[in-house]
Amino acid sequence: MFETILSWILVAKCVGALLCVIRVLIGPTLSDRIAALDTLGLMLIGFVGILMIIQDTIAYTEVVLVIAILAFIGSIALAKFLERGTLFDRD
Repeated sequence: MFETILSWILVAKCVGALLCVIRVLIGPTLSDRIAALDTLGLMLIGFVGILMIIQDTIAYTEVVLVIAILAFIGSIALAKFLERGTLFDRD
């Protein structure tokens, strides 16, 4: 029963990730696209976490950490780009 519930959750996460990809592609503003990319990163972290529960392993913990770090750095870089228009200051 628990495995069935986890499988349904994986399907729901796949649908949510697909919706995030659609928002990234056709988002009306850049802020919407940044929020969708951040949400997609969180969806991937949850997806890998549920896979770890189903497979009863901790082998993917490094993958979760790398995805989290990349999503965080990407969000910060894009927010800085929105605020100032440049990523690197030459001053």
